[in-house]
Amino acid sequence: MELRIEHIKKKFGKKEVLSDICLETSAGQCVALLGENGCGKSTLLSILAGTLRADSGRILVDGTDILKDHKCRSKVLGYVPQGTPLMAELTALDNLRLWYSFCGRDLSGDLENGVPALLGVTEFLKVPVSKMSGGMRKRLSISCAVAHQPKLLLMDEPSAALDLPCKEAIRDYIVHFTTSGGLVLLATHDTEDLGICGSSVILKGGRLHAMYTS
Repeated sequence: MELRIEHIKKKFGKKEVLSDICLETSAGQCVALLGENGCGKSTLLSILAGTLRADSGRILVDGTDILKDHKCRSKVLGYVPQGTPLMAELTALDNLRLWYSFCGRDLSGDLENGVPALLGVTEFLKVPVSKMSGGMRKRLSISCAVAHQPKLLLMDEPSAALDLPCKEAIRDYIVHFTTSGGLVLLATHDTEDLGICGSSVILKGGRLHAMYTS
């Protein structure tokens, strides 16, 4: 899978947050997206995810512009925002059932050896979201986001404010996802996350600047 972000622009009023975003990467990579608070990292991921409209530009996945082809985007892309896209009154199991019903996949196999098992979600299946810790909610959010087995995973500060075991579990899963042929765009402030990233870019002045490639 090839991802090409071409000349994405976004203004809020008179403020141009993204002025000319360009990036090219491919499957098997975890790309760290760095930058100060308010620089536009979440804005860029929201545009990629389809929750925010770009003013101009294209986002190509294997040559298909997912800004125009919403069916393709929903198929290939998973999104883990900073917030919790879960039903607070439901248990972990009921949230998983809801997300799996959207994509028509069977949950039972994944509870045994899929992502919910890898992330330890099966240890708290009967716990309501409203009573979960931040780490439990984040691991459940990731499990829901990849229920349809996307090739591209967007993650916005997934390790923020979590304890070390939860951070390590999420990093282990990112490595699993990329070594299985997936592509991750990871917005982060945690320098420890850089150890699992093959490349890193910094968002500054509305543009992406290459930092390193390992």
